[in-house]
Amino acid sequence: MTAEIATIWDDFHKELKAFVQNKTRNSADTDDILQDAFIKILKNWDKVNHSENLRLYLFGIVRNTMYDHLKKKPAVSDAVELKAEFTVEDSQNLNATIADCCIKPLIAKLPEQYREALTITEFHDVSQKELAEKLGISYSGAKSRVQRGKAKLKELILKCCPYKSDAYGNIFNSENSGCHCS
Repeated sequence: MTAEIATIWDDFHKELKAFVQNKTRNSADTDDILQDAFIKILKNWDKVNHSENLRLYLFGIVRNTMYDHLKKKPAVSDAVELKAEFTVEDSQNLNATIADCCIKPLIAKLPEQYREALTITEFHDVSQKELAEKLGISYSGAKSRVQRGKAKLKELILKCCPYKSDAYGNIFNSENSGCHCS
């Protein structure tokens, strides 16, 4: 049995390690997961030894071990780490910069009624109900004006900067490395 385990280690160790490393991106976790997986292989040697497709069986053990390991590990997401790096003021400054350099020049290209509706609601923090009162139009008219303005702004953005999205709706820039719409 020891010689057979050594053969499995020699034949599959690098491939399994690359698989785990690709998923975890952490060498310490990778080593821990592989160690736990090979302990499971030893404990379940009879099942491993009689498996029809050894490679698939080993990858299944490693995959399940990896899931078990990641469940036990306290979740620290990238978003939590980013929140610690960015203060509220930093976020507001970044949003203002994006609005000033990217969004406002495109809004300026909209017809007056949509430009006014978007500027008031989005940049002056006025509700659509207050917009309706200010412009002397119905609430549904104000909502429609804002929605149409956003749709027209989206058209301008997509016309200027050709973006594509993946199957999950994540947007990525497909052609230009930078958008110079203004």
